Amino acid sequence: MLKETIPIKKLQKNAVIPTYGTEYSAGADIYAYLEEPITISPGETVLIPTGIAMEIPIGYAGLIYSRSGLATKCGLAPANKVCVIDSDYRGEILIPLHNHSKNPQTISCKERIAQIIFTPYLFGIFEETDHLAETQRGIGGFGSTGKF
Repeated sequence: MLKETIPIKKLQKNAVIPTYGTEYSAGADIYAYLEEPITISPGETVLIPTGIAMEIPIGYAGLIYSRSGLATKCGLAPANKVCVIDSDYRGEILIPLHNHSKNPQTISCKERIAQIIFTPYLFGIFEETDHLAETQRGIGGFGSTGKF
């Protein structure tokens, strides 16, 4: 397991720095920073502030995923499914939570609302070509490898 220091800046005095639930958790929990609880109506998306900014190392991205419990029990997950935070972004981390459930859901200050995973990425240099290498799958798309 790789470890690297991620500089965090609290933009609000009482904001919570991300934490890992266990020693081997891949994602660190991200906490809401709210002046008062906010209710998200069914089908509604709300940007939830965290009160923090961070300096993600060059060559890495911070990927924001749903917390499994919040998604399965409350129907709350990032609206764009996976939020990408680039290494040159220095603004406040905002989480666009969408309510997929049929009931209003309330988020309170310091509640864990998402998780962040830091992952290396490849910067692609695109080169136009008339030929791509052949593979067994070829142009087979959705469902082409079968169900079982």
